[in-house]
Amino acid sequence: MTRGGATKDRSEGPERKCIATGEAQPRHGLIRFVAGPDGQVVPDIAGKLPGRGTYVAADRAALKKAVDKKLFARGLKMPVTVPADLVDEVERQLIRRVVETISLARKSGAAVSGYEKVKTWLDKEEAYVLIQAADGSGRGKSKLSTPHFGKYIGWLTADELGMAFGRQTVIHAALASGGLAKRVVEEAQRLKGMRKTDDGGKGRAEG
Repeated sequence: MTRGGATKDRSEGPERKCIATGEAQPRHGLIRFVAGPDGQVVPDIAGKLPGRGTYVAADRAALKKAVDKKLFARGLKMPVTVPADLVDEVERQLIRRVVETISLARKSGAAVSGYEKVKTWLDKEEAYVLIQAADGSGRGKSKLSTPHFGKYIGWLTADELGMAFGRQTVIHAALASGGLAKRVVEEAQRLKGMRKTDDGGKGRAEG
């Protein structure tokens, strides 16, 4: 049972404890870190690097606390050095991971961009995830609504979305349901926690 009496969803997999907050949660809500051969802390965004790992919630404040209070040495049970730009590096790697996953969805035909294409997908109920650039026009974005029972991502920039679709900038995009969409949502949620500013999309349905 979780706090409040709700039943945990076992399908989310094993939980890990954040060394900064002390709270346990599914691994897709955390960032794994390992020590490199030189004893330097390395983010393991994919969770596949060998060796002992330790976890921090995908939250900028939690990661900053882990760095400032030197919690990695305790979590990894060895002396380690922490790169000065570790927090920003985690954000950069998450951006790259989200962009690459959206790009995979595009290449498989499970993602579209552009207002008209996105609107068509939404009208036909083919879209599961609505993605809109954080720096896009609020008026333009308000004309499209999050799919019923779907997800909303609004904290990528137009440039970042553009990279995913092989264009200079993209304001509106949509993903069809499926494994890639689930991965995009999970990775985007981790990225949201690492962003310095909120997307301003609070109040919109995120699922």
